[in-house]
Amino acid sequence: MLRKLWNDLKKAPINTIAKWQNMRFLWLLMAFCSIFLVIVAHSLFQHYIYMAPCEQCVYIRFAFFCMFFAGLIAALKPSNMILKFAGYALAFFGIIYGIICSLRLNAIHKAIHSDDPFGVQGCSAEPAFPFGLPLDKWFADWFKPTGDCGYDNPIVPTDANLSLTQQWFVDFYADGWYLIPSYHFINMAQACLFAFILCLVALGVMFVCFILKSIKNKTFYKEKK
Repeated sequence: MLRKLWNDLKKAPINTIAKWQNMRFLWLLMAFCSIFLVIVAHSLFQHYIYMAPCEQCVYIRFAFFCMFFAGLIAALKPSNMILKFAGYALAFFGIIYGIICSLRLNAIHKAIHSDDPFGVQGCSAEPAFPFGLPLDKWFADWFKPTGDCGYDNPIVPTDANLSLTQQWFVDFYADGWYLIPSYHFINMAQACLFAFILCLVALGVMFVCFILKSIKNKTFYKEKK
């Protein structure tokens, strides 16, 4: 199966990738990865390790939710043009919005941890979601910012009784969320930015190949007539 896909990709890359975007699996994969990251952020980091989400963090969650719903919409019937373009539009919106918020959070993180943290902007306890959605009121536990931007280390309540596993995670992320905490390598904003860019490249390639194949098929049909 994999060998056949690889051979098809080598022979006709544009046509092969254009066919992929008609597969339900890839759209569901995007939806699954997006909601998985949100659930991990909410259940593990926010509730289990006591990392309070900041304003930019909840915006990033919103962006991943957009990608999740985009994947579900397109997966209903990828061959349907309306559902497909709705999925592409919502996914690209979520990705671009997520990139903007990740860049903003990374800039705040750098400023906070620099020698001159004053003048930092872009962090509020009153979020303003796109389209005026009051998500912080509808789903406060998921979208209400309770932390400060740039400070993503665990803040354990004084009355909390941590298990040995919880304590290990709290100690592991004591200096904040990093992909490799001991080296302060890749903070949360940078990791999210990488994820959004990866999705942008993958989805962008699929969309471009779909457009190119559509143009080619249309041209061929006209020549044949």
